[in-house]
Amino acid sequence: MQIPRILIAAPASGSGKTAVSCALMYALREQGLSVHACKCGPDYIDPMFHREVLELDSRNLDLFFSGPEELREEFIRHASGADITVTEGVMGYYDGRSIDSDAGSSYDVARTLNMPVILVISSRGAALSLAAIVKGIAAFRKDSNICGLLLNRVSKMLYPRLKEMLSQELEKCGCSIPIAGYIPEDEAFHLESRHLGLVTPQERKGLNDQIRQAGRILSETVELDIIREIARSAPELNATAESEKEEVDCSGKKKYSKNPVRIGIAQDEAFCFYYKANLELLESMGCELVPFSPIKDEKLPGNIGGLILGGGYPELYAGRLSANRSLTEEIGERLKEKMPCYAECGGFMYLHETMEDEKGNVYPMVGEVKGSAYPAGRLVRFGYVNIKAATEQNGYLRPGEMIRGHEFHYWDSTDSGRNCVAEKPDGRRRWECVHMTKDLFAGYPHLYLPSMPEFARRFVSRCRTWKQGAEESKNV
Repeated sequence: MQIPRILIAAPASGSGKTAVSCALMYALREQGLSVHACKCGPDYIDPMFHREVLELDSRNLDLFFSGPEELREEFIRHASGADITVTEGVMGYYDGRSIDSDAGSSYDVARTLNMPVILVISSRGAALSLAAIVKGIAAFRKDSNICGLLLNRVSKMLYPRLKEMLSQELEKCGCSIPIAGYIPEDEAFHLESRHLGLVTPQERKGLNDQIRQAGRILSETVELDIIREIARSAPELNATAESEKEEVDCSGKKKYSKNPVRIGIAQDEAFCFYYKANLELLESMGCELVPFSPIKDEKLPGNIGGLILGGGYPELYAGRLSANRSLTEEIGERLKEKMPCYAECGGFMYLHETMEDEKGNVYPMVGEVKGSAYPAGRLVRFGYVNIKAATEQNGYLRPGEMIRGHEFHYWDSTDSGRNCVAEKPDGRRRWECVHMTKDLFAGYPHLYLPSMPEFARRFVSRCRTWKQGAEESKNV
């Protein structure tokens, strides 16, 4: 299957990958192309920017969550039918899951998907040294797949001379790579950051205007024909029969079972971190996901059989979340009635008795978790984890089973739970986590449900059973 595709990479984080990727997506779409987007790694926020540009969901490509074959199938299903798919890299190009490994890196994803790479390299304060940097990165692995360069933070006046010099020097050292253009120093390419990454699109006024401006600039400073030619040079990807079948099943409108179970899912400024693959899996199992806002909605959606409280930035909205007492009290009552609930990171914090914001203000929350969520002042338990049950109880995760996940948070809890154990992939560190009962799974780890579909299947089944029981009770 021919799928035109490129990956936008850089030597390090903070090199402008997100701004360049979004501007490039906009510029290509303005040419009339159908553009799809992906993001390397477990990041939630960058895909939200992609969606803001394209009005289409972006997909995470992660080689810890998915094996190589599974990743290829996921990518084919997502990218099929697009004129070009732009994937934004993560961290530095070769930076993997550990300090001495490229496993799971942007390079690893590019290698797995035979994806041509456009290297974005900051040119501010450098000239001839750029040739050494590019040569070093391109030659570090024989299959680096680096097929083009974009020079970031370059003036219009300097670019022609810099391009000529760099082309000549790379040719001399046998590393001829086309230079497709430059990105000038301009506010349109500056995106504000905070402790978990970029400030989310929902919080940025005028973001669409900023991205449009960046896209217009880039369409003048980058030779988009070269970008498209590089994308079209990607080798064919072979789809398995299974992935081709799933592609047909997933096309068009969402398909629910004849008797879907409605599940309320928190989605607003405070709760916005969800993996597309997780939601797709739940929908394929018969869920109708019904969004609600813990900030604004006074009541839960009607006729639901369960709750999903995802991650996000509840600490920034603690006062407003707490002030919505009618909803926190209703959620508390439903949980006392054993309504199934799956809560992770920010959603887990919301279930606490209290939450402290960054100014030291303490607010009452739902009260299901007997403790307080508070700012730790540092990144806590960061990275990929394998999560296993630590107790024998009949939860969504059973003894001997394992689901993969990721932790990334600056807030901690006085009671993070003890029903599961999270272990780093290299086995060097492990810790207790998660409050798990037959009906509740709440903790800091973000789960990747396709890594153990039975977890999702049990959750859906219990939501359906709870809903049936609630209806029978009403009829008595």
